[in-house]
This record gives sequence, C-alpha cells and structure tokens, in this order.
Amino acid sequence: MRSPIPDYLTQALADVGADTSGAPAGYIPELAAADPELLAAVFATVDGEVYGAGDLDVSFTIQSISKPFAHALALADRGFDAVLDKVGVEPSGEAFNEISLEVGSGRPLNPMINAGAITTHWLTGSEEMDSSERVERVVSGLSAFAGHRLEVDESVCASEMEHAHRNLAIGHMLRSHEILTEDPTAVVEGYIRQCAVLVSARDLALMAATLANGGVNPRTGERVVSERVVRQVLSVMSTCGMYDAAGDWATQVGIPAKSGVAGGLIGALPGQIGIATFSPRLDPHGNSVRGVSLFERFSSDMGLHLMEVPPAARAVVRSNHVVGTGPDAVRVFQLQGGIRFAGAERVVREAVDTAPAETTVALDLTRVSSIDDVARRMLLEIARRLTLDGHDVYLVDPESILPDPDPGDGGRVIVVGELDGPGDPAGQGG
Repeated sequence: MRSPIPDYLTQALADVGADTSGAPAGYIPELAAADPELLAAVFATVDGEVYGAGDLDVSFTIQSISKPFAHALALADRGFDAVLDKVGVEPSGEAFNEISLEVGSGRPLNPMINAGAITTHWLTGSEEMDSSERVERVVSGLSAFAGHRLEVDESVCASEMEHAHRNLAIGHMLRSHEILTEDPTAVVEGYIRQCAVLVSARDLALMAATLANGGVNPRTGERVVSERVVRQVLSVMSTCGMYDAAGDWATQVGIPAKSGVAGGLIGALPGQIGIATFSPRLDPHGNSVRGVSLFERFSSDMGLHLMEVPPAARAVVRSNHVVGTGPDAVRVFQLQGGIRFAGAERVVREAVDTAPAETTVALDLTRVSSIDDVARRMLLEIARRLTLDGHDVYLVDPESILPDPDPGDGGRVIVVGELDGPGDPAGQGG
C-alpha cells in the first residue's frame, strides 16, 4: 500500500500554488533572482521517516532559519548565563532587521532578530576561536542538525556582504555597547556566511526534526545539543521566530517556527515532527506567503497547535481490575500511552481511591509508550507506599519502560515480563 502522506502534501501544494502574491527578497540581488514558482513541503518524523512533495531537493540559502540552530550551538558552547548576559529572550514585535537593543545595556532583545543573531554567531564556539574557526564551528553544527555536510554559497555570501550596510551598522552599535568585543566587520561577515549555508527543504525538515527529537538527529542518532538547550530554543522560536507576525502565528498556527528570506520556513513540534516548506515569494514581514498558508493548513488539518487540548489524563489508566480469587488475587492497574505528571497523578489517585484489599498489586506497563522523569518518580513512590502498607508490588514491564525501578527507603518492587494467569506473576526479575 502506498502512504497517503505524500499525496496529502502534493494536494496541499496544488491548493496554494495559485497564490502568486508576494515576491522574492529584492534587497539582495542573488535572492531576487530566485525562481518564484519553486514550491516544496516536507515532513520528517522523530524516528527518521521523511515525506515530501514538490521541489524538496532544490538548494537555497538557509538565511535566518540558521538563527535558532546557531542559538542552540551558542548555548551548548558557552552556557546559558554567558549567552543570556549578551542576548535577551523578549519578543521585539519588530521586523528582523530593526535595531532592537535594550535601553541602557545595549543587549539585543532576542536571538531571532539580526542584532541578536549577530551576537549569537559571535558566541558560538570557544572564546579563543578566530572568525574563520567560528564559522567552521557553525557550519559543522548546522551540518550535524541536517545529518550531512553542508556548504556555503559563495556567490550569495559575496552579494549579501556587498549590501550589508545595515548589518554592519548593527554590528558597530553592538561593539559600541561592548556587547561585541572584537572587530564587528569580521563578526558580521561570519554571520553572513552562516546565512549563506546551502540547504534543501529535506535538510530543513530533518534539522527541525532534530529539535523535535530533543536534540538527537533522527537519522544519524547523533546528539547535537541537550534537551535543555532544545527547550530554550523552541521557547524562543515560539515567541520570536516570526518577527512582527509572531502573535498571529502563535494563535493561528501554534508551532514553534522560523522563517528565512530565501523562502524557507520550518516548524518543530516537540516529540512529533519537523516540518519544512520552501517558496521564495515573501509577504511584507519577510515570511514565505505560500509557506505560511501551508503551515496554517497543516496545523488545522492535523491538530498540531501546541495548545490543542491533549487527551484527558484519566485515559492513562486503561483498567483497574482483579485477577484471580482468594489469597491468589492480584489487583492490576493497567496503564497505557505516554505518562507525564498529569497521568501519573491520575494513577496516584486511582491507587488511593481503590485502597487495594488484595495482598498483591501489579502496575502493568505493557501498553505504556513512555514515562518522563517526574512520572517515573511518582510511580515508584506509589510502589514504595504500597510496600509500606503491606503489599507485594509487581511491575509488569516487558520493554523496560521504567529503568532502574528502585522505590527507595522501605520500598520493594518485583519486575516481571507478564502476568502468567490468575495471581501467578511470570518472568520474575527482582
């Protein structure tokens, strides 16, 4: 059977293809020459499956889509305090090239506007690196997100540098406030090389999927940045990634996103999917006209908005029943799905309200797909308290979903692979 997903993407491209509003970026000659009819859309899942339609392998420059990834590299290289000392995280509500600096300190308001991105580029790598080493760190880092080596488009780089008067002015202002402490021309040139890295829509979808996958590239398995870094980057993308259209985007689409003036647009939905679109026609905000329409459709069709109400936590408890009779009876709490705090709280409440009379209690994780750290600790505390109340507690965990099941002081849990009949746990571990 053929997957319906590429067909869905093909239809979505056909539906937006008639929109000829907007135009390629006109202030950089190389970008202005782009074919305005190019169009692509790609989905990349967090386990590495890629679906695409249209011009998904056509190369174009990454431009401002590099900003969240460079921000991630800077956080990983220098640490949160060093980066936040130089670049804020507040939405500016202004265009990407506005000179948005904090009154008094001169600190850029966030890493997604050019002032913040120039500073962020400077903060990648170690303090001892020169400008060429810093560029290599950025290109190597972007390549790790994509899963293969990326290259710089020298012609676009030269064209942008020739028309970089505003970015150079921003760089000199940053130097005057001592946000930058070296030659701003070299920093701006490095930033422009960062923006001139060549990518395809397929590359961008995998880069976005690496963010959605907590910093691990779903194809190569390489951890590029930590989960803590990803949380910070996606948060800033949510509030600042679409510049002065960020509010409309947050309410209408609700996917952490970043646009670029070459026509690329990415979105990363944590734990689910990375999305990329490509269409060079831009709206007045500098965002791809067709790309925005596609994302609006994807969000609506597939319920991808971050604020979509998740299934009620009570669905975590699939059943609460007794197997066997008499002294062999086992109280079984059968759990399912992904368990986080709200789900674990529901399990706690179920155990408290039930007050099992049976000597043996089993927590059945056979149908559980994931357990986060807080849920893990809560489930083990349930096991500890049930032990202290005189119960024998079994953990049915054939896939080792809950690692190192130590309930702590006074607790004891027996890990088994299955319940092999009424009151007879099998596959006993210990």
